[in-house]
Amino acid sequence: MSGPVDAVDLALIRATQAGLPLVPAPYAAVAGALGLTEHEVITRLAAMQAHGVLRRIGAVPNHYRLGWRANGMTVWDVDDACIDTLGERIGALPFVSHCYRRPRHLPHWPYNLFAMVHARSREDAAPQVAVIAALLGDACRAHDVLWSTRILKKTGLRLPPPGPDQ
Repeated sequence: MSGPVDAVDLALIRATQAGLPLVPAPYAAVAGALGLTEHEVITRLAAMQAHGVLRRIGAVPNHYRLGWRANGMTVWDVDDACIDTLGERIGALPFVSHCYRRPRHLPHWPYNLFAMVHARSREDAAPQVAVIAALLGDACRAHDVLWSTRILKKTGLRLPPPGPDQ
């Protein structure tokens, strides 16, 4: 795939942008709705992802509905000399859903490493935060946890329905 997406790719994006069907063979279901084969759907999605048209294909769980009510963004002031290595280790922890580096905004915001944790309660999350702190060790100068107070809309870009000329 090189260059812009074609009409079939756009139809595939529109068919999947709100999520894949919750059936045993979701790609086959999408294929059937679009008059494609399951292999074509998978190949086209992979090509669009490889070329940066799609960033990722993944599950977006509603943590609250799953009973995980203590959702905390842990923020850490980590030595810049080792943040990349340590960030990879933190991001690989099974209880960290996402981990990334952000610029500091001194003097008010010294934190440069963010890692999201989820637990049933804040008390249950405390050991997770302690594991992160132990892994960061002396490279960490300070940290905090920003607890979610409500769930925000979790959606990406949505293409409008096709117009009369599409």
